Amino acid sequence: MSRLIDGVVLSAAVAVAAHWSGLLLIVGTHPVPGWAPGGALLGVALIVGLSRRSAPARPGPNRWRWALALLTLIGCLAGGLADAFARYHLLEPYGPGGCRAVARETAFLFAGSGQVYTGHVIGPMGIAWRGTSWTADDGHRPIAAGDYELSWGFGGGSLVVEGSDGDPVWPALHGVDCG
Repeated sequence: MSRLIDGVVLSAAVAVAAHWSGLLLIVGTHPVPGWAPGGALLGVALIVGLSRRSAPARPGPNRWRWALALLTLIGCLAGGLADAFARYHLLEPYGPGGCRAVARETAFLFAGSGQVYTGHVIGPMGIAWRGTSWTADDGHRPIAAGDYELSWGFGGGSLVVEGSDGDPVWPALHGVDCG
């Protein structure tokens, strides 16, 4: 049972580390940031650990597991807090060979920002990596407003994120490539 808990905690830590490294999981049509499955795995480890309390414990605490679980929990909470005002959008049209672009937009007070992720979706799942980012004035969310154009060619694609005279977006042009 102890090995199961170790494996679950380690899996949670890997999911959170992948999130902070710029990896995004795509399940069907839903982008899933890595902190979410990391938190779920920590919950599983907690439930398994609590159900195991009735069994005799091994002598000596497993400090590395607790340290890793604590760091993973902090990563999950920080990721969740960072995503509290974020929205993920799977962009249309699809690229060649299952290439997909995902935008993450946030807005707080008078500032907005966004990042584009690109990756392959084959079947029901895929992964995407964080690419370029933009800033928008006055908390404008151009992707949510439909103020973008995504086009694909042989060498990848381009995403043009548009603003307005009152709410500019910079930079407006972003390369997207699943290479």
